[in-house]
Amino acid sequence: MTDFPGAPTAPSATGRLRVLAAMSGGVDSAVAAARAVEAGHEVTGVHLALSSNPQSFRTGARGCCTIEDSRDARRAADVIGIPFYVWDLAERFREDVIDDFVAEYAAGRTPNPCLRCNEKIKFAALLDKAIALGFDAVCTGHYARIVDLPDGSRELHRAVDAAKDQSYVLGVLDAEQLAHSLFPLGDTTKDVIREEAGRRGLAVAKKPDSHDICFIADGDTQGFLAKHLGTATGDILDVDGAKLGEHDGAYGFTIGQRKGLRIGRPAADGKPRYVLDISPVNNTVTVGPVEGLDVTGLTAIRPRWCGTEPLADGRYTAQLRAHGEEVPVSASVVDDTLHVTLDTPARGIAPGQAVVLYDGPRVVGSATIATTQRPAVTV
Repeated sequence: MTDFPGAPTAPSATGRLRVLAAMSGGVDSAVAAARAVEAGHEVTGVHLALSSNPQSFRTGARGCCTIEDSRDARRAADVIGIPFYVWDLAERFREDVIDDFVAEYAAGRTPNPCLRCNEKIKFAALLDKAIALGFDAVCTGHYARIVDLPDGSRELHRAVDAAKDQSYVLGVLDAEQLAHSLFPLGDTTKDVIREEAGRRGLAVAKKPDSHDICFIADGDTQGFLAKHLGTATGDILDVDGAKLGEHDGAYGFTIGQRKGLRIGRPAADGKPRYVLDISPVNNTVTVGPVEGLDVTGLTAIRPRWCGTEPLADGRYTAQLRAHGEEVPVSASVVDDTLHVTLDTPARGIAPGQAVVLYDGPRVVGSATIATTQRPAVTV
């Protein structure tokens, strides 16, 4: 029997696990399921129907959960030789991911729906159901590694392929969820996965990766929010409170945005302006110079730790955006609130996003940014 790093400890001497493989219809989840079978486990494939009104076809790499994706997942399961089912979690997905996404924007925050899906759907609703049905672990095509320690505990680490690493959106997993997780792709690069899929005869070997927000297939986030929140005209202000223009809804802006500001006149210094603040209370958007985006510290709520929580005034690195770089920080937890001080300022950090702490390649945990500290700016 072959195996891959980070497989859960088997409940029997045979090393054979009952594994539920989440198959999205893409190449990564298909190869992950195949590797779990090759490792000698008893694998069942499941496709999560997350849309209440799936379209027949996706548009290139946009969207997911379509009928096409379901069929691709079924064909992959047939080639691998495993049972396959479709589970309808559309209502749960709407409540926990889509409704949360809309509510966060309405409150002037910038959510990460992929992280929320991992927390609430794939490693909560799906994992809970899998355990109830007698499965030992859930297997996904995420690029991350699980490291087993001598004492039986597990750690979540970054993937070998830094360009594909998805540990940021998995930082919400706690120790119990890690104990029942399989990430067979964490020690492999994407090019190797596509080549392996071709060797295995999987038709999804060259299928484009999905990107952007899966439930907004056309990529028009502002249009999607407008349908849910309607039009609400408000003022665009500079940092001194002077009105520069109007908007149709504060939800259509994000911290750090430069284009599409609809400002009637240029700044006095001729330099571009960026969104610095979004206030849902008075429906205003404040813009200013790029220096106004500098963040020197932050607080974050609803922390979730992959193991032990951070040490008091511990030294870590932090990733502040899904595709952002790590920055050195000091961090402490006070009354279940994470306090982070950045060694050097970072720009474009918005409430609602996740801060994920790392100790080297190890993921310490994740929390939702509530407030940011920025030096005062003037125009």
